[in-house]
Amino acid sequence: MLGRRQIREKVVEFLYSYQQNPVPIDVLERKLLSEIEKIYHLYIYQLNFMVALKELAIQQIEISKNKFIKTDETINPNQKFISNEILQQIEDNSERIAFTSKHKELTWELHDDLLVKTFQRMVAGKRYQDFMKESDDTFEEGQKFIGKLFLRYIAENEDFHEHLEEKELSWADDFHISNSMIQKTIGFMKKDEPTHTLIKMMKDEEDETFAKKLLRETVYNWEESEKKLVEKLENWDIERISLIDKIILITAITELDYFPLTASRIIINEYIEVSKVFSTDKSNIFVNGILDKYTKEKNRI
Repeated sequence: MLGRRQIREKVVEFLYSYQQNPVPIDVLERKLLSEIEKIYHLYIYQLNFMVALKELAIQQIEISKNKFIKTDETINPNQKFISNEILQQIEDNSERIAFTSKHKELTWELHDDLLVKTFQRMVAGKRYQDFMKESDDTFEEGQKFIGKLFLRYIAENEDFHEHLEEKELSWADDFHISNSMIQKTIGFMKKDEPTHTLIKMMKDEEDETFAKKLLRETVYNWEESEKKLVEKLENWDIERISLIDKIILITAITELDYFPLTASRIIINEYIEVSKVFSTDKSNIFVNGILDKYTKEKNRI
């Protein structure tokens, strides 16, 4: 599921869009929730890519079996990859199957150029070849291998990232969130315990309420929060601050003011991390300094 940090990221992202192109708050809110839901589509799309890699491996084995000249490798092919229990659990997951059946655009054709190229790179790679040679076939080793395979050939695959930009622009921005969800999915799997559910985007209605309230309160109280920010800048001119840093700080000030049950240190740390995603290397220090000063002067616990 999305953590509160990722929800804050999405709110900041939409506030940035709102500052450049204001729309009614209810429209902005619907778009926010829609974009969050799209992350789940990306999550399924990536899981389907992993399943497709397995299907392509099976196809290649069948093609080899039908070759006129037989070898030991074609007669007794190494099936360690296609029998991997992690891949099997992903393939058998009923939630993935049901969602994909309703969203055919999330499937992969086995002749897809990106899929084929990724498969060829994977099987030619040292990690894959070493894995296939190893006699150790424990669940844990297979789990570790699939986790590393995902990082190398999907999460860190520039071609995959470019493909997402072409297919759905917002996916490119949320790639890191979906990658984290995939890693957690793989890590949570247990031997002989097939999972029939996947990670949800929102844990419960409380998360959705948090997202909507943070968005609305920040928009409604923008001018007031901006004045509070200006007071803390001292020798800095508000115009010298980048728009994204300004949005991060105003959103954080809003949360500090209107979400009293969340400890100030948690809020500050969360927005420091948000600044690392959207802003420059030095922004997190700037954000920390302003928010720390704000909370101390307010005696905000």
